[in-house]
Amino acid sequence: WNRGMYLKFPAVFFALAVFVAVLPGCSPARLAEAARVLDDIDAGSGPSQLKEQTPPPRREAVSYGAYGSGNGSGAFGGDLYSSTEPGLPGLAGMVLVPGVARKGKDDPRLVAFATTLARARFMVLVPDLPRLRDLRVGPEDAIPIAAAARYLGGRQTGQGSVGMTAVSYAVGPAVLALFEPGMVEKVDFVLAIGGYYDMTAVITFITTGYYREGESRAWRYRRANDYGKWAFVRGNAGRLDSATDRALLTEMAERKLDHPETYIDDLVARLGREGKSVHALLVNGDPERVPALMAALPPPIAADITALDLVRREVASLGVHFVLVHGHDDPIIPETESMALARALAPRGSELFLLDSLNHVDPRPAGLVDRLRLLRAIYTVLELRDSGAAR
Repeated sequence: WNRGMYLKFPAVFFALAVFVAVLPGCSPARLAEAARVLDDIDAGSGPSQLKEQTPPPRREAVSYGAYGSGNGSGAFGGDLYSSTEPGLPGLAGMVLVPGVARKGKDDPRLVAFATTLARARFMVLVPDLPRLRDLRVGPEDAIPIAAAARYLGGRQTGQGSVGMTAVSYAVGPAVLALFEPGMVEKVDFVLAIGGYYDMTAVITFITTGYYREGESRAWRYRRANDYGKWAFVRGNAGRLDSATDRALLTEMAERKLDHPETYIDDLVARLGREGKSVHALLVNGDPERVPALMAALPPPIAADITALDLVRREVASLGVHFVLVHGHDDPIIPETESMALARALAPRGSELFLLDSLNHVDPRPAGLVDRLRLLRAIYTVLELRDSGAAR
C-alpha cells in the first residue's frame, strides 16, 4: 500500500488539509504530520519532507522471550527501530508483523515502512518470523508476536501505548496474539491492512474468486490473484502425512509461485488421496461447494484453518481499538473481510477505511477521495499514539 497513495501537489495538500482540519476535534499539527508520514511512505527510500526534518532512525538486532527447552530452546529475535533525534524519544511502541513473504523482516518495503514509523516517533519492533518467511502461517505464530509486544512494552517502561500493524494473512496471528496471557493489558490498538475475519470466506475467494457481504447476500466475483491460492498450498503441504504428496504439492506451489502459467499436470497425476483432496479444493469453481471440500481436507490442515479462523474468537471482548484499512480491488482478500471484522468488534471498537484502490499486491495510483481516506487512517494511528503518550 505504499505507492500512489500520497499528496503530490501543494494545492491538493492544501485542499485536503483545509477539508480535514475543519472536522470537529481535528488537530492541524497532527494532520500536517500525517501528510508527511503519508508522503514518506510513498517515497520509500527516496527524499521526503519527513526525511529532511528527522535524522535516520537506529536499527538494531534484539533478542527476547525464551522459548522451548533443551536443544530446541532459544530466544525470539527481531529488529528494533528507534529515533535518534536528541530529546525526542518514542511516543509509542509498534510491533510491525512481517507478511507472508520470503524476505520477511528484511523485505525492503517493510524496512522502509518501519523506518517511516520510527521517524514518526514510534519505537518499532519487527519480529523475525521464520515460518512466515517460508510462506507458512499458523496459530503458533501468535507466540513470537506476543513475545515481541511484551518486550516492546518493557522497553516503553510503562509509558505510551503499544500497537500492532499487520497486513493480509498476518492479521490472523496478530489478532490471536492478543488472546495470549496478559496481552490485552500490553496492546492498545491494531492497524490491520487488507486483513481477514472468516477463513472459509477467504479460501472461497482465493480458489473461486467469489465473495459476498454476509451469507444472505448474493455472490460477487472478481479475479483473485493466484498468489493467495499457491501460498496456501505451500504453507499447508508440510501438514500432510504422505511424504509423496507433501513433495508433490510443494513442487506444484513453487512452480506456480514463480511462474503462474507453468504446467503442473505431471505432478497432479501422481497425487495420492491427501493430495487429491487439496487439489480438488484448488480447481473447484463453485463457491457453494467450498465448505464440503474444506471438510474433506486432511485433519491437520483443517485444524489449523479452524485455529486461524477469527470467526471463532470473541474479538469484541479484547477491548483493543482496531484501525482497519482495505481496498475494493484487493485480489488476495476481499474488502468484505475487514467489513465483517469491523461488525464483530465492540461498538466503537474499530474504525474502517475502505478505499477504491488499495491493492497490496500491485498498487495503483489512488484518486483524491482515496488519498483523503488514507490520510484520515494515518491521522487516527497518530492520534492513538498520542493518546497513550498523554496518559
